[in-house]
Amino acid sequence: HEIFFQVFDKGRMEDAEGRLIDFKNTIILLTSNVGTDLIMDMCKDPKLMPDVEGICKALRKPLLKVFPAALLGRLVVVPFYPISDETLKLITRLQLGRIGRRTQQNHKIPFSYDDDVVDLIASRCTDVESGARMVDSILTNNLLPEIGQELLRRLMEGKTAKRVHVGVKDSEFTYSFD
Repeated sequence: HEIFFQVFDKGRMEDAEGRLIDFKNTIILLTSNVGTDLIMDMCKDPKLMPDVEGICKALRKPLLKVFPAALLGRLVVVPFYPISDETLKLITRLQLGRIGRRTQQNHKIPFSYDDDVVDLIASRCTDVESGARMVDSILTNNLLPEIGQELLRRLMEGKTAKRVHVGVKDSEFTYSFD
């Protein structure tokens, strides 16, 4: 934590070669999962959602267990509220839209998906600490490899796909290309 004191107090620091690095016009964002369970517990009931000040006050003790008071005194704590299911589904749709644009751009074929795909992805994003990053992980590790392999296989066989459609059957993704 000592390196932060130098940056926060003097607005500068030295790198490994002894060069002075200026931080005077810099915003530094630090993230932590400290207090995640506490925030989740406080935000269980949307009707009783605490305000930012209430969450910050409740986070003080857990933060002091991890970070020195001198460091916390130089920081502004900005708590994040849990991601709602609606927001998670919106993020999923945005990411699927990116896949659709890539499919159209690179292969000149349309991409579509059932609403069940969005629901299945959202249901697999239950780890609070991963948040919406899990959406990207599911798409990168599940959907994209399956779609890519099939498009490449067809290309090697001299066939073309007319479209890419993703659905769900028995809680698993299904794919159709014709």
